[in-house]
Amino acid sequence: MKIRLSTFDDIPNIMTIIDDAKAYLASQNIDQWQNGYPNAEQIENDINKGESYVVVNDKNKIMATSMFTLRKEPTYKEVFDGKWIISEDEIYGVIHRMAIKKEFRKFGLATFLFHEFHLQLEEKNIKSLKIDTHEENMGMQSLIKKLGYQYCGIIYTNYNAKRLAFEKVISS
Repeated sequence: MKIRLSTFDDIPNIMTIIDDAKAYLASQNIDQWQNGYPNAEQIENDINKGESYVVVNDKNKIMATSMFTLRKEPTYKEVFDGKWIISEDEIYGVIHRMAIKKEFRKFGLATFLFHEFHLQLEEKNIKSLKIDTHEENMGMQSLIKKLGYQYCGIIYTNYNAKRLAFEKVISS
């Protein structure tokens, strides 16, 4: 199992994984990803920026996908009912659009992705990784808390959806 940057050829497989995740969230009555986001255009944009990743098995089958960037997240400028641990002025990593293929859930792939992104930040001496999730997405909240992320407050997406913001200090 390894992580690599996504290619345009990966988009159909990535969208299958994302569509699975959308159905899974809907089945739990979570309205996250139920408004046409993320879509293939967003994934193409991530690939163009070198920010889309996939986890592949030894047969090169895509098992998971995620977006990871060092660009500042505009919606993270303002945090309500809390604050970031590391200043917004410093460089930080951001994860968005993480999804695991249905048959590979519960195999630790999300933890594998987080670990890889933590290593990339450590190599660049970047101190912080930030992520947000839907307030009803208990699976993601449980995972990020288990991985040592701290709740930092509430942010609102560019389409005005409320999200819980979390951050982990990676290196000191």
